[in-house]
Amino acid sequence: RGLIVKSRTDLTKHKVHFAKDLECLKDLEAVVKLVKPTALIGAAAAPKAFTKKIIEEMSKNNKKPVIFALSNPTSKSECTAEECYKWSKNKAVFASGSPFPRYEADGHVFEPGQGNNAYIFPAVALGVMCCGSIKIPDELFLAAAEKLSSLVSEQDLAVGRVYPRLKDIQECSVLVSCAVIEKAYEMNLATVLPKPPNLESFVRSQLYSTTYRSYVPETYDYPSS
Repeated sequence: RGLIVKSRTDLTKHKVHFAKDLECLKDLEAVVKLVKPTALIGAAAAPKAFTKKIIEEMSKNNKKPVIFALSNPTSKSECTAEECYKWSKNKAVFASGSPFPRYEADGHVFEPGQGNNAYIFPAVALGVMCCGSIKIPDELFLAAAEKLSSLVSEQDLAVGRVYPRLKDIQECSVLVSCAVIEKAYEMNLATVLPKPPNLESFVRSQLYSTTYRSYVPETYDYPSS
């Protein structure tokens, strides 16, 4: 519906705090030119909303513009990884809700990562269930976010990933849930007492394993006569 400004009469309560005394603009390119944001986060399933002109303008105003095209599926993405890197002249910090392939240009190699809530919500739920937290306040989500950010390696950053690799998500979930549990005990929210001496071992013992022992009997080829 456009830029959140004080002159609008349709703002919901939680938006009023963020309203600015600016002109009411509905065109995203015009908003970018006026406000000069450092980051664009697409979460409205508006395909191709981040146009070439918009990303070029973001790159003109920022040394490392943050472009998160988080809408799913790929057909709803605000731009592709290739478009973002190409239009920003490889300056952008990019993440997406859908997977995009590796991109190489001008000696740069990018392996765009997915900014997916699967990194946070399952880990928070696991931590809360393991420690029996009586509440899930904002502090637990902040602890999860801070832990997740610490799991991004230099190798990830070198190829443009700002999240760990999706194939490592189970390991990430264990470590993030441990941070959630630690915060829950710190805030006296946990009901599993006493506190387990080794949180990581405790969490791993609660995980569901899809590895099963085989009960199929061994077979042998009948010898030919």
